[in-house]
Amino acid sequence: MTSTTRRRAVFFDLDDTLYDHLIPFRAALINLLGTKEGFPYEQAYHRMRYYSDALSAELGGTPTHGEELHQMRRQRFRLALAEFGLSITPEQAQAVQEEYLSLQYAIELFDGVEELITELKARNFVVGIITNGPPDHQMNKVNALALTRLIPEKLIYISGAVGFTKPDKRLFSHVTEQLSLAPENCCYIGDSWRNDVVGALDAGWKVLWFNHRSVKPESEHQPHHEVTGYPEISKVLLSDYL
Repeated sequence: MTSTTRRRAVFFDLDDTLYDHLIPFRAALINLLGTKEGFPYEQAYHRMRYYSDALSAELGGTPTHGEELHQMRRQRFRLALAEFGLSITPEQAQAVQEEYLSLQYAIELFDGVEELITELKARNFVVGIITNGPPDHQMNKVNALALTRLIPEKLIYISGAVGFTKPDKRLFSHVTEQLSLAPENCCYIGDSWRNDVVGALDAGWKVLWFNHRSVKPESEHQPHHEVTGYPEISKVLLSDYL
């Protein structure tokens, strides 16, 4: 007889894992700062995400409301863009941030996501999402992607609602405890080294690092697989990996 702890589960990060987070970033810079086609958008985006994670870590985790959140969001743009010769004021950073947020609701799932989730569910996997951020903001993106038709809201864990923030392993442990899952039967797919790889590995989960931006590891942690696209992710997950 199979116990509930033998159930297999796959959880996804949201931002830049289920959809292309670079698209609203690029559009915000073009719309507000007038950057041109030759600007290194992908490198600047990676640095913005780096500073977002680093500044959040200094605060003890991704802030979910209040002035700390607004300050972190402005500062990540100022620090990242300065590396590429763009010096912007706090007011400009706030305007870019607001444009960036507004554009995050005009997004689409990466090719292959819907098919993979559908197949995983057909094979009796528990499929969910674990994401950092304010609950309302993250759910707005979930709704923009129509993800609740694939994943029930009860399996969407948002740090601002749970009370723990990636890479805190307690967020992942909260999920396994609530759903009576064994960590070794759970797999997490995410793009952020600091938040996704480190957090899930520290909680005893298997990890697929979705390194589609070709960035370098930031620690000695060893993800179980490094993948760059959904064909690879599907091949790993559907090959009796768990």
